[in-house]
Amino acid sequence: MDPRAECARWRGDRVTKVCFYGNWGVSYTSESHHAASLEDLGCEVVRLQEPKCTADQLFDEASQCDVFVWIHTHGWDTPGIEAVLMQLGGRGIPTLAYHLDAFIQIPDRWEKYRNHPTMNLLSHYFTVDACLADWLNQNTDVKGHYLPPGVFGRECYISDQPSPYANDVLFAGSYGYHDSYPMRPKLIDWLRDTYGSRFTHIGGGGQIGTVRGDDLNRAYANSKVVVGDSYITDPNYPGKYWSDRVPESLGRGAFLLAPKVFGLDEYFTDGEHLVTYEHGNFGQLKFLIDYYLDEANTAEREQIRKAGHEHAKATCTYKVRWQEILDTVLG
Repeated sequence: MDPRAECARWRGDRVTKVCFYGNWGVSYTSESHHAASLEDLGCEVVRLQEPKCTADQLFDEASQCDVFVWIHTHGWDTPGIEAVLMQLGGRGIPTLAYHLDAFIQIPDRWEKYRNHPTMNLLSHYFTVDACLADWLNQNTDVKGHYLPPGVFGRECYISDQPSPYANDVLFAGSYGYHDSYPMRPKLIDWLRDTYGSRFTHIGGGGQIGTVRGDDLNRAYANSKVVVGDSYITDPNYPGKYWSDRVPESLGRGAFLLAPKVFGLDEYFTDGEHLVTYEHGNFGQLKFLIDYYLDEANTAEREQIRKAGHEHAKATCTYKVRWQEILDTVLG
């Protein structure tokens, strides 16, 4: 189907126009991936740089669009943004955010954001934490919606090119994550101590710094086992929150060992799309890593890797996520 015809479902026979307020300084921001995915759906996207626009400029642009999107993640302030959101709402223009971060579980972050305009004045808030969606619906006039994280569709492929960063065991993510989550450095230290030169850490504090784009696809696809992690202080936390590294690594061609969290099995089948381990159980994790590094189990590992990729590509792209958002907001 022509993307413009697909988009016409939302706004009759014309293109849906989206005003997107965010950070466009680099190409790898989530806003950039979201906007490109909206364009893949046939939408016209007006990109406005936070916080360089004045409130008047912001309102002038947004009032001519069908939807206003604001993903506020940088602590920047736009004087008058509260009035803009209320004025757009008065005109019947939906205002919304789609956040990939955890909030309620991280005390200092939650204290900062719970009274922020994104939490109280938007029409809709799409979040990867079902508990936050419930909180919004119970405590504010914002309509909260649970929506899992995704992967940028244009980066959802398995590279057949070699990578200098690939290894038997790979971890991608920052070493110093949050002070309230000491498990991350423990996990990385344990992987390094256990697997030595067979282990590579990509990300802040790792022997390899941040890797993006095709280089990351190559690293994922050429590593045998990728170990995942999510911010988990309680494995039974009912928010169904997991890191966006899950769809990202699967979509980019990784064989993933992911911590088992509540709700993950609603979207991925253990042993078919990925393999899960009990969070913090390094003994079980070692058994699984060693099992899938064994040459006798290469075929099983590759079957899971390919199935996980196809599943993520079909169900977890940002194009899929934004189609659901627009269907919800515009009907």
